[in-house]
Amino acid sequence: MTDSQWDYFCNFRSSFKDQCNSWLNQFANILPSFQKTAYEKDNVPFYPIETPIVYNTDLDLFTKDSQIKLILIGDNPGKDEQRIYNKKYLCGQSGKIAEGFFRKHPELEIDFRKNVIILNKTPVHTAKTKELNYLSSQSQSLSNLILESQIWMAKQTLELQKILGCSLWLIGYSEIKNKGVFIPYRKEFEKYYDINQNKSNYDNMFVFQHFSMNRFIIDLNEFQKLNQNMKLSDALSYLGNKHKSEIFYAVP
Repeated sequence: MTDSQWDYFCNFRSSFKDQCNSWLNQFANILPSFQKTAYEKDNVPFYPIETPIVYNTDLDLFTKDSQIKLILIGDNPGKDEQRIYNKKYLCGQSGKIAEGFFRKHPELEIDFRKNVIILNKTPVHTAKTKELNYLSSQSQSLSNLILESQIWMAKQTLELQKILGCSLWLIGYSEIKNKGVFIPYRKEFEKYYDINQNKSNYDNMFVFQHFSMNRFIIDLNEFQKLNQNMKLSDALSYLGNKHKSEIFYAVP
């Protein structure tokens, strides 16, 4: 990173950590009980809720010498991510699939753990993403938290991409379309592109299926079967733009 990029990243990282701590201080007394009720309603086996709002500690491993090639946006922290001994994003099965994908394709020249900044649409933990809807329905304060956290993350992420000048992968698009829980996140992206007319940012943003349940790999494989002569990088670009046009249809 250049000096200016490193300074910006450090400020972003510090602000993100402070913001998570602020939200945690506000909601630590009520959030875990609702999160527990949510996963019980979904028949998720018992697990201890240790970090209701999760800052990605992997961000602390980056240095000025780190080469950032990609910002990857998941949904929200799940069971593994919120464990005290983890407190990082995409560290469970989905993360292993993502890491394995990039390891299998060295031609992309991306080390998933060294060259990728992993963020989420909200740092609020639930066992399943859809349980964020349950949390929002339980109180106005929790509804405000989930809304506010999405808007904060979207704004910060877009500015970070602009400063670093790297590609951005938005994965897990089922909840950012129609009546999904992440519509506020999507709308913040649309507003940003509309106001700033930042074509570079938009052109370097791609939308994919989530790595969860191997959906990213299945989707990519099906596309490649129909386009066998296309290089992987071109296939990713085409597929990522195709899904982007399905979601961000309002953006010129």
